[in-house]
Amino acid sequence: MARSDKSLTAKSSVGDWLKDPVGGPLLREMLAEGGRDEKVLRPVRMFSLQRLVAMSQGMLTQETVDDLVARAAAGAVPTGAVADTSADTALVDEDDDDDFVPEPWQERIVPDRFAGKTVVVTGAGSGIGRATASRIAREGGRVIAVDIAEARLAEFAAAHRDDAVVTVTGDITNEQDVARIVAAAEGRIDGLANVAGVTDDMTPLHEVTDAVWERVFAVNVDGMFRLTRAVLPLMLEVRRGSIVNVASEAGLRGSAAGLAYTASKHAVVGMTRSSAFMYGRLGIRVNAVAPGPVATNIEGNFASSLGQKRISAAMSVMPDIAEAAQLAASIAFLLSDDGTNVSGAILPSDGGWSVA
Repeated sequence: MARSDKSLTAKSSVGDWLKDPVGGPLLREMLAEGGRDEKVLRPVRMFSLQRLVAMSQGMLTQETVDDLVARAAAGAVPTGAVADTSADTALVDEDDDDDFVPEPWQERIVPDRFAGKTVVVTGAGSGIGRATASRIAREGGRVIAVDIAEARLAEFAAAHRDDAVVTVTGDITNEQDVARIVAAAEGRIDGLANVAGVTDDMTPLHEVTDAVWERVFAVNVDGMFRLTRAVLPLMLEVRRGSIVNVASEAGLRGSAAGLAYTASKHAVVGMTRSSAFMYGRLGIRVNAVAPGPVATNIEGNFASSLGQKRISAAMSVMPDIAEAAQLAASIAFLLSDDGTNVSGAILPSDGGWSVA
């Protein structure tokens, strides 16, 4: 029976599993059965094995994780596997520095950073939007949390009973809902985080359907445009405000998504820069963050063999997947007074992916 270096559980990181003399062979055997190798796990090496159940969109089941944990506890190394993997702990090639696994990032709340301020956050029911709304609320701000999913908003509000949170179930592509969002702020909006967005199906131009194009632009561009247009008069009245738009790596280059999503996020970058220029002398700062891979509930899928072939190749240099709270930290900085003198910036919050 092989000896595990330590007790592996579902809460152990993927990196710890791969380095373990028992867990490593078990995990590699599971991947091989699906025609994959350990390199596919590099971007999630800091996440727990349990976390991958939700992230894998059904490819990794709870039953499989439970079975791996039980087999690891029993020292059940697969037949033919090398028990001692201590000389092979890198997740990539030996001549690469990517075997280094940094310490997990720890969120540090800045008390009262948003005290006395009202901030509208769209997409607040989940993912980056929820993490951003949560951070602002915990840093003393009054949050107008917006999402189309009423149940998710209710969960968010329940987790922040001691904070100033107003929820608005609404669709930013609907003018009446936009009006209700602004009305909920009761005449004062100091900040706007345009986070709500949808992805596409990775299709290139000749395969993009009207339905995909229209849906992606309706949310990512038209909705952002309409809500920001409605919010700006309140900011202009007091000559003060901060707007942060969520763009994407796809807004910086052409190899991170399909045509519709890429074009929509380039439009977000254009809106950000134009607005920063137009309102720069009126006390309003406008910036954008460009996330790389983030663990959210937005699911990507390939509806095109060409799209899958081209984009998958570009993903070979993808950095570790970030937590939504890490993006919230970038957004909160730009929204807050700490972002003073920063306007018109497109901040890549992508682990360095944009320079790869």
